[in-house]
Amino acid sequence: QQLSEVSSQQAQRIALPWGEWNRVLGGGLVAGSLVLLGGDPGIGKSTMLLQVSDMLSRNGGKVVYVSGEESPQQIKLRAERLGIEGHGLFLLAETDLEVALGYLEEVSPQLAVIDSVQTVYLNEAGGAPGSLTQLRECTLRLMRWAKPRQICLLLAGHVTKDGTLAGPRVLEHIVDVVLYLEGERFSSYRLLRGVKNRFGSTNEVGIFEMGGQGLQEVANPSQVFLSQHSEQSIGSVVVPTLEGTRPLLVEIQALTSPATFGPPRRTANGIDMGRLLMVSAVLSKRAGLSLGNQDIIANVVGGLDVSEPAADLALSLAIASSLSDRPVNPRLAVVGEVGLSGELRAVPQLERRLVEAARLGFQRCLVPGVSVDITDSAGLQVIKVNDLRQALRLGLGPRIKQSEKGSGGVEQTD
Repeated sequence: QQLSEVSSQQAQRIALPWGEWNRVLGGGLVAGSLVLLGGDPGIGKSTMLLQVSDMLSRNGGKVVYVSGEESPQQIKLRAERLGIEGHGLFLLAETDLEVALGYLEEVSPQLAVIDSVQTVYLNEAGGAPGSLTQLRECTLRLMRWAKPRQICLLLAGHVTKDGTLAGPRVLEHIVDVVLYLEGERFSSYRLLRGVKNRFGSTNEVGIFEMGGQGLQEVANPSQVFLSQHSEQSIGSVVVPTLEGTRPLLVEIQALTSPATFGPPRRTANGIDMGRLLMVSAVLSKRAGLSLGNQDIIANVVGGLDVSEPAADLALSLAIASSLSDRPVNPRLAVVGEVGLSGELRAVPQLERRLVEAARLGFQRCLVPGVSVDITDSAGLQVIKVNDLRQALRLGLGPRIKQSEKGSGGVEQTD
């Protein structure tokens, strides 16, 4: 059969009321696809899968939830807490995959959930449930069963201590979509991130908040993560980052303190340690800051992870602000990549970032001078800077209190 003769009508997407979920999947679930959801224990994988099942069943689709970890009574308790009645949602507590597939064949649902893929087994595969052979053979069996029937499968997956999916690498190759549910243990926010998607972008991220009624999507994450941001906070800078196609304003904090015990330390939370070390070295060498005897702690507020180089300039200003005890100028956002010679490099999709900053009430934004076709818009003044020294001079405000160690080489601006 020629590709031009193949119809895509049978592979239509199933959109849910969750806009964040649809965003990550590229528009919704694709019929006949296998979606693997991983995450740390207690992060909310089963809660998310149960809520997705309920949404689809309330839209008229039949859903089967196969659990190898909980009894139907235990799932019912969680459903009552989430306010889920479960009409059209069938429960099956079973670990024998052939028995589960026989039940699925009988019900013929639109969606089936396997929670989790590490707990089911095939008798002919050999080995204990969760072993490499069982994981591979069970996933292949599920794929061969679901594809011809155009039934979507959601698989919950365990992760190892370092946060990667447990099992053979081939597991991720077999499925169509791999999602990770991330979040800090003591934070209520959860990030749904796609690392593989045959039907959409892998750069998208969905943001949810865990509460008493389960996971709720966060429609305006920038405003949420900046709700406690203070303009007079020393060592605090706002940067418009980009998660996929979504601009997201986050707050980067830095704290410098004289190293009193042993060599100076560098600690990063939510920021790549390599970029923190690089930015610290550039600040010392190119901007004249005395950081050789300082402990430096960097943090991204809200438990987020910022890995793109566009946050380099914000991290630099946060460190300089803490060292000199001078806050960043009010209503100022900062974005730019820092090079090893102290130059500022352009960042992608700058216009989208500026629009989001203006929407949140920021009046000025420091951007790399090499950015082309960027002008003031929506009440936001664009300030172009060419190097790190110029950015520090224009970005830092007057000192609030005199530091015992001096200004660390940063020029005073009134």
